[in-house]
Amino acid sequence: MYIDPHIHMISRTTDDYENMRAAGIVAVIEPAFWLGQPRTNLGSFIDYFSTLVGWERFRASQFGIKHYCTMGLNSKEANNEALAEQVIDALPQFIAKEGVVAIGEIGYDDQTDMEDKFFRIQLELAKEYNLPVLVHTPHRDKKQGTLRSMKVVEEHEIPPHLVLIDHNNEETAKAVLDRGFWAGFTIYPKTKMSKKRMVEVAKQYGSAKVIVDSSADWGVSDPLSVPKTASLMLEKGVSKHDIHQICYQNALSFYNQSGQFNESDWLGENNIDQADLLSGNSVLRGQDPKEITFKGKDT
Repeated sequence: MYIDPHIHMISRTTDDYENMRAAGIVAVIEPAFWLGQPRTNLGSFIDYFSTLVGWERFRASQFGIKHYCTMGLNSKEANNEALAEQVIDALPQFIAKEGVVAIGEIGYDDQTDMEDKFFRIQLELAKEYNLPVLVHTPHRDKKQGTLRSMKVVEEHEIPPHLVLIDHNNEETAKAVLDRGFWAGFTIYPKTKMSKKRMVEVAKQYGSAKVIVDSSADWGVSDPLSVPKTASLMLEKGVSKHDIHQICYQNALSFYNQSGQFNESDWLGENNIDQADLLSGNSVLRGQDPKEITFKGKDT
């Protein structure tokens, strides 16, 4: 079994869900993200957050995958101060929803003053709601942005065991792990981390607090990155224990701290009837429903 702890399924297809479940993915976490272009009003955020805790959770269940999400204002959208203030005011009505397992993904993009302001506000929200934090590290000037992110978290006195620093690479891994944070690594076809590079990271640092994700979204990305990386790790001599930790157990251990992410949610027999409806809608679009039974660890 695998968990993909960072994937944007709202932009993926039903074929992706079917292929992911066939590859052994039993649970996904969908961090609040941006759309590829800026939202222009609060209503678009409200509808998006509602989809994460509503329809997308249902849609995943119809293909045998348990769906969870994180809530937050993404750093790329923190620079519109007036709108960002409105989003922050609206977040509490979603943070307490079923299936919300962290505040995130939050942090820096261009490392502006506005990004810093709303990063700090949301760290305080995490403390208020007793939730873990998923931190997005910037794609530009990543090392400095990662060090700055950890410093800010420490200033807000959030223990490192409650914080996952994501999108690491070889330049940032040691600093993150040495300071006691969880280290996420995003496996992309062309950018971020490759499967081959991730194998070497696993060999160098082992599996303690190391997590692999796909971060698959509307761009060139692969929703099967986690099982594919696990397969290459096994081929290249990484132990089965370390693979299990990196591609399943560590994500479970980190997000279990929310009280909303439990292995019992997907273990045991899971009967799916695709004729089920949510608000009168199904995933079928005229196709015949499939009655599917999954049996947890027998998958």
